[in-house]
Amino acid sequence: MATPVVATSTFGAGGVHGYGRYSNPTWQALESALGSLDGGTAVTFSSGMAAVAAAQAVLLSGIDPSAAMVVPADGYHTTVALLAGLGRPLREVSMADTEAVVAALPGAALLWVECPTNPLLQVADLPALCAAARRTGTRVCVDATTATPLLLRPLEMGADLVVHAATKYLSGHSDTLLGAVVAGRQDLVDQAVAHRSMYGAIPGPFEAWLVLRGLRTLPVRLDRAQHTAGELARRLQAHPAVQRVRYPGLPGDPGHRRARDTMDGPGALIAIEVHGGQDAADAVAARTRLWVNTTSFGGVESTLERRRRWPGERPCVPASLLRLSVGLEDVEDLWDDLDAALTRP
Repeated sequence: MATPVVATSTFGAGGVHGYGRYSNPTWQALESALGSLDGGTAVTFSSGMAAVAAAQAVLLSGIDPSAAMVVPADGYHTTVALLAGLGRPLREVSMADTEAVVAALPGAALLWVECPTNPLLQVADLPALCAAARRTGTRVCVDATTATPLLLRPLEMGADLVVHAATKYLSGHSDTLLGAVVAGRQDLVDQAVAHRSMYGAIPGPFEAWLVLRGLRTLPVRLDRAQHTAGELARRLQAHPAVQRVRYPGLPGDPGHRRARDTMDGPGALIAIEVHGGQDAADAVAARTRLWVNTTSFGGVESTLERRRRWPGERPCVPASLLRLSVGLEDVEDLWDDLDAALTRP
């Protein structure tokens, strides 16, 4: 019933697998499942950033090195830093501003989208952006880590590649690092596999097994966490210590209508800005008992962190912003802990 962990570096000659850096049965079982969810073919990597590096290498292969890239102004800071390190001009745009993104596309080799963005949770109009990119000959990669394939399938909307940090929701238990690139075209799949084989950014068989096991409970985990996130977001809107709540599931959120039209749910991440600025946000994060003050997201445990504590975080992210990753604990326990941390002087 359970796919086994195939822990080997070498295979006998003449079989399906040539060498442990090229393929592994446990990887392939995970790739088959994830590719089916996303509507394409998945290639797994040792981490989310390894998948990001492979995706940009595949999509920029053979492209004029002076051609620009359009990237999210509020995107994950390590991704933007990696893209900036390529030496190409960067055009930083809010992915929620469709007109601005479309205006930035002429002459660009790559459009990199996060949907929803991390950590501001802005929602892009993916069908419109992909259509505009086709007109300008710009390739499109969508990082859908915050949504997962259960809520968003960018290949169906015209994207060339999808990237996932499987470390987050796909694994779901804060116990492994793994990334994936998913493509709808075989030539892009072949290039991703060649990149992995050449540079060696391969997932471990045990890590692949953990993510495959995580996929089996992804629907129930995400459904529970998303339901709780919606309830907490509604309560946080009325909290006197909270200046702003960012959550696409709220009717008043700027991305609500777009999320309703293009996604199968708003997800389980919430971003709040607290009154009192950076010091107040740090104090809230330090006072919680059930919510864990730590980075990353998508696990069964509820976590929160002030994102601008990281030196490389994007300047458009408010210093008072806390990103909340809602887990599977009881909603009333989560609320009592959060309310106490926000209210306590």
